[in-house]
Amino acid sequence: MKRESSVPRQNWRQRCEEVGFDFHTTIDNYPYWNESACYIFTLDEINRIETATNELQRICLEAVDYTVRHARYADVGIPVQYEELIAASWHNHEPSLYGRFDLAFSGDEPKLLEYNADTPTSLLEAAVVQWCWLKEVQPGADQFNSLHERLIDRWRQISPAGEFLHFACDTDSYEDVGNIRYLMDTACQADCTAALISLKDIGIEERQSMFVDKNLNPIRRCFKLYPWEWMFSDSFGPRIADHGTRFIEPSWKCVLSSKGILPLLWKLFPRHKNLLAAHLQPGQLGGTYVVKPMHSREGANIQIIGEVTAQSGGTYAGPMVYQQYAPLFRADEKSAVVGSWVVGNESAGIGIREDDSPITGNVSRFVPHYFL
Repeated sequence: MKRESSVPRQNWRQRCEEVGFDFHTTIDNYPYWNESACYIFTLDEINRIETATNELQRICLEAVDYTVRHARYADVGIPVQYEELIAASWHNHEPSLYGRFDLAFSGDEPKLLEYNADTPTSLLEAAVVQWCWLKEVQPGADQFNSLHERLIDRWRQISPAGEFLHFACDTDSYEDVGNIRYLMDTACQADCTAALISLKDIGIEERQSMFVDKNLNPIRRCFKLYPWEWMFSDSFGPRIADHGTRFIEPSWKCVLSSKGILPLLWKLFPRHKNLLAAHLQPGQLGGTYVVKPMHSREGANIQIIGEVTAQSGGTYAGPMVYQQYAPLFRADEKSAVVGSWVVGNESAGIGIREDDSPITGNVSRFVPHYFL
């Protein structure tokens, strides 16, 4: 694995926007999409990431089963009133669409930093934008990226042809809308039909057995770019179990989207080569370690303590998780995290995000990759 400089395409903004990627630049006019550099892997490294991702998905599913069988919901921060909802979701085998592991990788064994199992973004740039870059800039190389085809196939597996799906997100967020429009496109290519709605337009009509949209149409199945822990704290949260709306991702995925899964995995699979030591209580780790909120988004409220120090902003008063520090790949004064995607239960490709800090956050740059 190495980072090298690359000459940006003269019309890179136009080319990005042609595939629906119109949030390529931050509000302060700094490129979020960065093709002035790229990451290069060997085939052996790609195979190692793919193998580790499939293994991590396997043990994560075992951890969900353990949580449900032993009612260890408190370990992952799930309110007691939603335990039955999650158990039913798991026992009914409600299907998952996708997820993203964030990995520390420097060429040896990938190490799990966290699992974005519920509402992962950076999908459009990983699946489409970097593929278009590859074909124009490195046409003789390959890329670990079968996301687009896998997503279409997965929709066909979990949705009957012609099924109508609602797709809900914060429609004031360019990033959320960009990601969800792309997912709608993959669903439509799988012969589903779809409508985009704002989260604030989801409501209850007492004569309906499902949630409804603003036109009072029943929402039978809904892909939501909205975390389950936020849904649980929403005023409609207690009504979820009473209504027949089915959600993607299903509620059992909230077990994996909690950083409380990290200590649980370490308990179930101690010294696993792809895991870092993690605990719910402080004082059990030596050397440099990381303090993470059980629930947080986009790298907020994280602190690295020890020989390496760093801290990200935000306010949080909930439980914390303590994880052994793993150095990220670093080159040209940039730290890089490998986002390794799962579609269904199979590894489907990677995307790289980098930052000047050892903590990647909301505005960390996305950098394309290829392998030889």
